[in-house]
Amino acid sequence: MQFAHPRYWPAWCLVGLQRGLTLLPLPVLWALGCALGAVMHRVGGCRRRVAARNIERCLPELDPTARRRLLVDHFHALGFALLAMPITWWASPRRLDRLIRFRGREHYDEALAEGRGVVLLAPHFVALEVPLALARERPMIFMYQRLKNPLLNAVMERGRRRFHGEIVERSANLKGTLRRLRQGVPLGYLPDQNPGPRRGIFVPFFGIPTATHPALSRIASMTGAVVIPCIAKQLPYGRGFEVEFKPPLEDFPSGDVEADTARMNRVIEQCVRELPEQYFWVHKRFKVRPPGEPDFYRRGI
Repeated sequence: MQFAHPRYWPAWCLVGLQRGLTLLPLPVLWALGCALGAVMHRVGGCRRRVAARNIERCLPELDPTARRRLLVDHFHALGFALLAMPITWWASPRRLDRLIRFRGREHYDEALAEGRGVVLLAPHFVALEVPLALARERPMIFMYQRLKNPLLNAVMERGRRRFHGEIVERSANLKGTLRRLRQGVPLGYLPDQNPGPRRGIFVPFFGIPTATHPALSRIASMTGAVVIPCIAKQLPYGRGFEVEFKPPLEDFPSGDVEADTARMNRVIEQCVRELPEQYFWVHKRFKVRPPGEPDFYRRGI
């Protein structure tokens, strides 16, 4: 067996724990997740500082008390997400029907009915695994970042391939993905992570020059796909999840990659302002800086 070696035993324990947690009622997972998030907030000094810095710079209109409250709420949501994340990997279809509801679904269905390719612009909210449930209906492509632990990566890949899911690494050649998109297979695209120093362009995000993947404009241009913003939400007190589809972006792409990428960031900003506590603030989104700018996350700046 590929993963029988003792070095994988801790990972097997984690997988077993995750699998067991998915059997619990969602309100119980929510309560446990909030408790886990409170612990993470207290002991996770590095990530707490990253999230606090991001919130401070992105939402300067909030007073210090509101920012502290948002930070605590974010860690509660993050704790719940860590426990509930594998539900779409293992829960029965009947349970998924009970837990997940859709809003604005007509935007998605109309684009599919017209025979157009669809790119779901899905920012990194903490419930980002929930849209995987859409693959129950038809094949869907999801982009992902490979995990360092081979066992955990294999479990994640298996979960995301469940039903009709197709996965492609973010760094992979996109020719096959573009071909499938032209054939009408929807693509779940998560662009709002740090792309590294060479793959991004600097455009504003919350008024901050931010290294950003410019691929969305090119994908839409090469395939003729419609771009539909999509938010996955945790509902309060473990009442389930909601996937909200926004109206398709009009006049996109424009032919100007930089302008399109800046517009994409504005759309993501709007989504974040609707649900700030569930955005993935612990990510170092502003790690790569324009030449001459200081480290965004250095203390005292």
